Amino acid sequence: MKYRFIDNITSDVLFEAYGKSLNELFENSAEALASVQCRIDMVEPKEPRLVELEADNIDELMIRWLQEIIALVDVEEMFFSKFDVKEISEKKLTAEIWGEPMTREKGETVVKAVTYHKFKLEKIKDSFKATVSLDI
Repeated sequence: MKYRFIDNITSDVLFEAYGKSLNELFENSAEALASVQCRIDMVEPKEPRLVELEADNIDELMIRWLQEIIALVDVEEMFFSKFDVKEISEKKLTAEIWGEPMTREKGETVVKAVTYHKFKLEKIKDSFKATVSLDI
């Protein structure tokens, strides 16, 4: 399982994402976010965008990563469907994401921000789990 939605109230969407590595966790978290923003199965990975981020710790890096995707959707007016984290450490991430220009029929829910409400990133045995809340 890549991710699952836990709670869907009127102002927030809460999901858990999973990964065997930090790379996979961050990719699956981005996919969960994108599946809220658009009909991800209809979005062609046509145009790449490079994402390079730094943060003080891994929790902040996750939040900055998802916030960057939200910003790119808003600024570039694109939906994204493919996420490839090339390099990741506790404080730095380099990734390529792919998508295509927005169209009304592919749109779903406008995500305003990632919140700290119930946010948690944890290592469980040989895998990782993130709990993320989105303000919609």
